[in-house]
Amino acid sequence: WTFSALYSDTLKKMDPDHLVALVTEVIPSYSCLVFCPTKKNCENIAEMICKSLSKEYLKHKEKEKQEVIQNLKNVSGGNLCRVLRHTIPFGVAYHHSGLTSDERKLLEEAYSTGVLCLFTCTSTLAAGVNLPARRVILRAPYVAKEFLKRNQYKQMIGRAGRAGIDSVGESILILQEKDKQQVLQLISKPLENCYSHLVQEFTKGIQTLFLSLIGLKIATNLDDIYRFMSGTFFGVQQKVLLKEKSLWEITMESLRYLTEKGLLQKDTMCGSKEEFQNNFHITKLGRASFKGTIDLAYCDILYRDLKKGLEGLMLESLLHLIYLTTPYDMASQCDPDWMIYFRQFNQLSPAEQNVAALVGVSENFIGKKASGQAIRKKVDKNIVNRLYLSFILYTLLKETNIWSVSEKFNMPRGYIQSLLSAAAAFSSCVLHFCEELEEFWVYRALLGELTKKLTYCVKAELIPLMEVTGVLEGRARQLYNAGYKSLTHLANANPEVLIRTIDHLSRRQAKQIVSSAKMLLHEKAEALQEEVEELLRLPSDFPGLVASSTEKA
Repeated sequence: WTFSALYSDTLKKMDPDHLVALVTEVIPSYSCLVFCPTKKNCENIAEMICKSLSKEYLKHKEKEKQEVIQNLKNVSGGNLCRVLRHTIPFGVAYHHSGLTSDERKLLEEAYSTGVLCLFTCTSTLAAGVNLPARRVILRAPYVAKEFLKRNQYKQMIGRAGRAGIDSVGESILILQEKDKQQVLQLISKPLENCYSHLVQEFTKGIQTLFLSLIGLKIATNLDDIYRFMSGTFFGVQQKVLLKEKSLWEITMESLRYLTEKGLLQKDTMCGSKEEFQNNFHITKLGRASFKGTIDLAYCDILYRDLKKGLEGLMLESLLHLIYLTTPYDMASQCDPDWMIYFRQFNQLSPAEQNVAALVGVSENFIGKKASGQAIRKKVDKNIVNRLYLSFILYTLLKETNIWSVSEKFNMPRGYIQSLLSAAAAFSSCVLHFCEELEEFWVYRALLGELTKKLTYCVKAELIPLMEVTGVLEGRARQLYNAGYKSLTHLANANPEVLIRTIDHLSRRQAKQIVSSAKMLLHEKAEALQEEVEELLRLPSDFPGLVASSTEKA
């Protein structure tokens, strides 16, 4: 196509790739996806396109678009992104990981129903989310700074003209002269081969697999474990992926690592000198890691942190406990803003500042980093980053508002939500880890409560209501304000009264809430009953009982 004649000089500068002309050929009657290399580029392109669209686009499904805006405000506590406020009336929105899951869900529904006709998106939309389009435009053959792989390219253009949804589909790739040769190869070469990743990340792959095999007693001796490995995808590809080692050597190496780390113990079978007859059993630490699904790269660090935490556990606030349940893997990806770090540190109480000192991060260190001074003393970067993330989580639990915390720490709200979800999951994992180790009994009740707070991230009084199926934060607040302040209140509620009392509550939803509350209350009562019976039961090792049993024998 040649659009230059239709473009004013101003528009040519704003849109040198003629994106506006390319999208207006299909929208609003049909849908269009524009893949962009970065999140910021998605937002900029969405705004640029809307600035160039005529006012006619505002009239297309105007009422439905206003509903989308209102729904976005409802799920975000009245907040709405400045970019979306401007683009949605034109039927345009961006889609990337900076959105919260609620925002993504609402925008995807609006796109699927034709209320929104154009998404500017990153490559993450290509994998998993079923959002087809009449036309797919690739803004550049890159994902961030990496050149597109063939399978990524196929995923993206595969959104165009989905079979059974649309009869026609087209894809357009915009490129610069310097990328021409690479793009020709990209289009013509075959798909990349599929390889096993079992050994690429030892702790998340082969070693976790072996711990599970032995923990579940699927395979406990060397011969059985080796035979299991031979039947895996990696076992088939081993000679291609790791030519320098045999499958036997890889199996032995991984078992040796697990044994040296104290997760497995080796028993040589009585009277057998054959190595393949060696039996393995899981240790207490191994079982705790297995039950808690802890990444084996961090299980010894977690054990050490929990052990150290027992020496001076600060219970004046949740900060110390939050630090212990902040995911290790997210700390390595974190890049703190040192001025924000210093400001947040100074807002802590003296007891909370002691938590930082206890884990090895001083006010002096944060102050020097914030002012750009040189640091002589070496401080563990992962600990520093992890403490910063725990500050974010701590602030979030106090304020229960992703938007205000996102603004306070200058981070995308989608990232804040991902951190919260990861922390809730990891807190649950640490709880299961502690349940298998007697020495950490003190953490169990504390972690149970913290996991609930991280999972729901609402004011404490709403948590019992949100345990009920179908009750999210907005509904929980409505119920609480209407006087239904506990699980017992909901279990004894009359669905007809609920319908009259709570706005926008259908009869089906009201009945579901009441029946779910009754079931949950019944389960809790049964659990308490079992606990009572266990407390009243005479212990099997009671002195008099043991003596009388011996006399009878």
